[in-house]
Amino acid sequence: MEDRFGHRISYLRVSITDRCNERCNYCMPRELQEWLPREEILTYEEMLRTIRIGADLGVTKVRVTGGEPLTRRDVVGFVGEIAKISGINSLGISTNGTLLAHDVSGQSMAKALRAAGVQSINISLDTLDRHLYAQITGRDFHPQALAGIDAAIAAGFDQIKLNAVLMRGRNEDQLIPLIEFAAARNLILRFIELMPVSTTEVLTEENFLPVAEAKRAIESHYGALIPEQSFRTNGPATYYQIPGRDQLIGFIGAMTNLHFCENCNKLRLTCDGKLRPCLGSYLEFDIMKPLRAGASDEELRQFFMDVVERKPEQHDFRNNYQPDRKMIAIGG
Repeated sequence: MEDRFGHRISYLRVSITDRCNERCNYCMPRELQEWLPREEILTYEEMLRTIRIGADLGVTKVRVTGGEPLTRRDVVGFVGEIAKISGINSLGISTNGTLLAHDVSGQSMAKALRAAGVQSINISLDTLDRHLYAQITGRDFHPQALAGIDAAIAAGFDQIKLNAVLMRGRNEDQLIPLIEFAAARNLILRFIELMPVSTTEVLTEENFLPVAEAKRAIESHYGALIPEQSFRTNGPATYYQIPGRDQLIGFIGAMTNLHFCENCNKLRLTCDGKLRPCLGSYLEFDIMKPLRAGASDEELRQFFMDVVERKPEQHDFRNNYQPDRKMIAIGG
């Protein structure tokens, strides 16, 4: 699949639930959240059929997201079915990590996911300070998150990435501690700019910390970072090596990087059955309706192609974007 602007679509991010056990300021900043009723959520079977259609059209990578995906029942069985789909050669999951150490039939959730075929895992960690973690997430789950990271390391995933959202006035002083934490565990750490994806109040001039400023702060401690242009993951991060170390850190600057969208290769499937060609756009298309109306595989393939045709050249985050959905309802 290729859109009008030369984006070759090979990556599908699949949100399996809008529910989460945390309340992060930038994702679901209010306690009162009306969860979608079960009948308005795609079943695993419907999601798997959609993924198979995508795979027929060239999707090779799937990342399971939420909400918090590990809160949905039988997520291990679901990812195991994705791993069996012909053409899918990269399977990942994004999580806040708090449930990775939980017991699942005598093993950790992390080991169960790895055994089911998950190859990579992204774990959110904005701070190493327990009190600040509780402030950011609305929950005192910091020990569980750290235990989850340890469980992921023990499970032996091919790749583990830590994601830290940059927030001025919150976690500027956590940059170096997070880098040292990642170095001690041989993990990739990525710093991500705030994006206006939940409410207009999420992103303000007061709390926005650009990646360039974070990079300068890091370089004042370690020296000039060394660009690693040959190192790529499936996302838009730009990677650098810490001088004198075999350690990579990444920066994701959706707001300040004017070339951010040039190599976009993804679509998003929301848990309520919408195909979104871009996170930072209002465009979304209801694939649940044809799925439940008995559409043929060929009709669903055409649906995919029509969505790709509508993919914008770049996101709208810089154009006074007014979110109409919370991030938790879209999927990370």
